[in-house]
Amino acid sequence: MFTRAIRATSKSTRSLRTRSLGARAFSSLDLIPEEPSGPSVKTDKVPGPKGIAASKEIDTFQDPRTHVIVPNYEESSGNYLVDADGNVLLDVFAQISSIALGYNVPALLELAKTDEFAKAAMNRPALGSFPPVQWAEWLKTGLLTVQPKGLDQLITTLCGSSANETAFKCSFMAYRQRERGGPDVPFTKEEMDSCMLNHTPGAPQLSVLSFKSGFHGRLFGSLSATRSKAIHKVDIPAFDWPAAPFPELKYPLSEHVKENEAEEKRCLEEYEKILIESKSTRPVAAVIIEPILSEGGDRHASNNYFRQLRLIAKKHGAFFIVDEVQTGVGATGTFWAHEKWGLKEGEEPDFVTFSKKMQAAGVFHKKETRPNAPYRNYNTWMGDPVRALQAREMIRLIKSHDLVSHTASTGLNLASSFKSLFGSSVAQGKIMNFRGEGEGTYLAWDMASPAQRDTFLGKMRNNGVQIGGCGDQTVRLRPTLTFGERHAEVLVGTVEKVLKEL
Repeated sequence: MFTRAIRATSKSTRSLRTRSLGARAFSSLDLIPEEPSGPSVKTDKVPGPKGIAASKEIDTFQDPRTHVIVPNYEESSGNYLVDADGNVLLDVFAQISSIALGYNVPALLELAKTDEFAKAAMNRPALGSFPPVQWAEWLKTGLLTVQPKGLDQLITTLCGSSANETAFKCSFMAYRQRERGGPDVPFTKEEMDSCMLNHTPGAPQLSVLSFKSGFHGRLFGSLSATRSKAIHKVDIPAFDWPAAPFPELKYPLSEHVKENEAEEKRCLEEYEKILIESKSTRPVAAVIIEPILSEGGDRHASNNYFRQLRLIAKKHGAFFIVDEVQTGVGATGTFWAHEKWGLKEGEEPDFVTFSKKMQAAGVFHKKETRPNAPYRNYNTWMGDPVRALQAREMIRLIKSHDLVSHTASTGLNLASSFKSLFGSSVAQGKIMNFRGEGEGTYLAWDMASPAQRDTFLGKMRNNGVQIGGCGDQTVRLRPTLTFGERHAEVLVGTVEKVLKEL
């Protein structure tokens, strides 16, 4: 057991301090003055006895097998998550990439104390039919201030899966509307009658193309587009939709330029072939892609590859959905990850979906993909006003503290330190395919085997760092936007310590 805060002393962590000298940069203490100075672990293992007991109590009415720890959120602060046993862990997983600023940020707690927030929470409206009088103001001063280029329409939803499902529905409706001849062309009686039987032509045989290793949610449509892990899909009926290959890049990128260019070319050719061949059977109405295939193992491709995906989709009449549920809101060093693709005017996506770090969820889209009749994309809640208010305040704080730029620079320094560490003897035979440099703190690496990866994650928790995995043997970083040099020193030092123990 140990209760002291971990202090990094390696060459790689000392370099972090050296690079941070100069003009004063943002510190998490600017927003969270009471944030702990470092981790503190009191039990032999994490979770400890109280955490295990808490999971057992939950087990009496709910499956706890996915529990990692049982946190005490009242005691957590900033980038530090406190568990049921009082262990204080540096959290670089942030609720599966869903905490933008940290735990119990004072400015957000003050928002929660306002009458505006309390009354919005206690009078939850059916937004589609009874929006509050402030709804336009709340969105125009919040979510709509970060709308992706070219997308001035917004549908608020409940979660990332429902955001993607909403984009699918919009795509199908717009696709058929285009085939029909425009929004004013009425539905035929045959269409209206057959759709009630789930038959064509009212229920058309259209599809959504996704990519192998992609993840887009766990509802029926989004699960059909998900290709990351079989356990997510087995036993569930699915739509017969196509999956295109995603490039398997070799690392370091600088040493495999020709091979990676050839791999991306191969995948683009197969992608276009699927789009063409599907036209005679089950036409592709929409293509959905993550800027980084996250749950599937943090898989990357070049900016040109993504731009070509968009252009090829446009060429073949398929709507283009960018799933920014995990990559959005600054984590990659730009507010939206797809900003790096170099899309020109007229090439922007048709839809961008979001959730997680935004706390609110929804779909940005174009006016021409608005359904031609009411109630076609509709449900009772259609989002939640308190989440819209929370998102508005977080966006204000992100902008006022320039946290996207902060995350970009922090990520570059962190990547440099990890490259130094992973190039040393301590990582030999254990770490491979380090990736994400230039993508903010959205960094990842593979370990020698799935078992070694899982052992690594457990030892990191025991040493005071909550970190996550993805894919078969990947470790991924998903810290908050307030994560900085102080936290990076702890993280790199702990990774080095644990690697020595493996």
